[in-house]
This record gives sequence, structure tokens and C-alpha cells, in this order.
Amino acid sequence: MTPQDPKSVPPPDHRVDAHPATSATPTTAPDADAALRDIGEVPAVEVVTTVALHLMSAAAVKLGLGLPQPAPGDVGRDPALDVDLDEARTLITALAGLITASAPRLGSFHAAPLRDGLKTLQLAFREASPVPDAAGAGPGEDLTGPVLPGRADREGNS
Repeated sequence: MTPQDPKSVPPPDHRVDAHPATSATPTTAPDADAALRDIGEVPAVEVVTTVALHLMSAAAVKLGLGLPQPAPGDVGRDPALDVDLDEARTLITALAGLITASAPRLGSFHAAPLRDGLKTLQLAFREASPVPDAAGAGPGEDLTGPVLPGRADREGNS
């Protein structure tokens, strides 16, 4: 292969495909149509559940849940540095709004596990917070009502 002459290559702003999002080529148009058809075939309950699971996962990460704990004597990065309660609050509140708004349409079969996951995250937030919020002032509690550990939660039973 020989290198191209720089004079024969047009500058980037003069290329035909300078804006790939607006220039449909024969190879991308069918892919976009297929993607639209695919998402159109997904039931709403699956879309809502998937979004809720993404919010749950992101909130759990921001709370430091599921992060590998350092082995005794390990001087690596402290997992507590990755905890971001402000971000977790935003994600949990968004999750509470999504679940509260969609629960009547989802039905108890789909909504109950989402509510359980939300409550678990709300309790984890309360536990991770150095200064716990007042009852009813935690993330999403304006939508769900106060979430406090019950007797069964304190004993380790669910």
C-alpha cells in the first residue's frame, strides 16, 4: 500500500459523510429500520422493567454495593471512595418515580419485585448515610412514603 497524497484527500469538513447521523448510507438505513422495528415489538412492561433495573444497578454501584472488598492487608483503592450518595439519591428518586407511576399499569407480578428492590436501595442509602435523613425525607420517600427498617429487617430476615 502506498500512502495517499495529502493534497488528494479533502479536508474533514468537506467530506460527504462529515455528519454520519444525518447522512444515511445504504448500509445504515436498514439497520436503523430494523432497530426501530425491534424496539417497537418490545412490550412496554419489558421496557419499564429494563429501565428500572438499570436505575437499580447504577444506584447500587453509587452506594458501593457489590464492589469488591479489599483483602485484609490489601493497600489498594478504598471502595468507600467510589460511594457517591448525591448521585445515589438522584437515581433512587428517579426509580421511585418510575415505579410509582408505572405500577398500576405493570400489575403486582412485575411491580412487587421492583418495589422490593427500591426499598432495599432506600434502606441501603439510609445505612450508608453518615447523617440519616428524617423519616419520609430519604430518596424517593416523598413518592413511596417513609422507609424504615422493620423488626424483621433488623433481625436479618426478610
